[in-house]
Amino acid sequence: MRTQLMEALQNDCAELQGCQCKTLDPVGSASTWRADLSDGRSLFLKLASPAMLKVEARGLRSLKHWADPALLFIPDPLGMVPVGELAALILPWLDFGRGDQYGLGRGLARLHRTSADAGMDRFGWDEEGFIGLGPQPAGWLSSWGDAFVTLRLTPQLQLASSWGLALDQLEPLLAATRVWLDQHQPLSCLVHGDLWGGNASVLADERGALIDPACWWADREVDLAMTRLFGGFSARFYQGYQQEWPLDTNYQDRIDVYNLYHLLNHANLFGGSYKQQCLTAISAMRSMLL
Repeated sequence: MRTQLMEALQNDCAELQGCQCKTLDPVGSASTWRADLSDGRSLFLKLASPAMLKVEARGLRSLKHWADPALLFIPDPLGMVPVGELAALILPWLDFGRGDQYGLGRGLARLHRTSADAGMDRFGWDEEGFIGLGPQPAGWLSSWGDAFVTLRLTPQLQLASSWGLALDQLEPLLAATRVWLDQHQPLSCLVHGDLWGGNASVLADERGALIDPACWWADREVDLAMTRLFGGFSARFYQGYQQEWPLDTNYQDRIDVYNLYHLLNHANLFGGSYKQQCLTAISAMRSMLL
């Protein structure tokens, strides 16, 4: 793979602009690589299907459009080159740190608020996408409850029928979820969509940084909910967010419902204990909504 990727960079990557790739090494897995160039720059390369990388590049550009660069850095895709049946998305190399996450929280809140101020009157996305390796369907709906249930929960529940969840038995719960979420009446804003700790960090200049999005227009709380699912976000992150755009006092009531989407996706992709976590979350929703 190294030789194939090196040839693709040298032959097809306009970003190299005549300089040479000195070293090319995997970073963590065979799908992510670091390229050090003869002009002193370093690049990050991500291998995946062209369809997945196209969606990711568009998500990064969308986040960058709404982000305040003084608080939040979004890497600008530098190009994409074919590598056999796959492709490599080329991004600037970022040195992630473990600094104060206050600016990261403020930056996310400002991105949410700035996009919400645009006045989008519907929820969804206009292009078939991905949540990790799972599908994230396109579509637009004016009702938030309908959008979350129809575009996010239902497709994952259909996939979950392969390991025992019966969608027809869950229809009363889904109907109640639609009504309950509609009563919330959130503003539509651009969300990262896959905001676990591995996709967010702090740079040396204390700006936050976001990568690997699964963007759509949604309730901003879906991003905040996912930050609680796997950890990695400090109290300072939430302080920064609240300073910039305070959350509703009852936002914690919706965390587990929003995170069911990600639990279902993980159960459908990886199985294991995620299946039981889904069943536990569904049982809690029944107790709360029915």
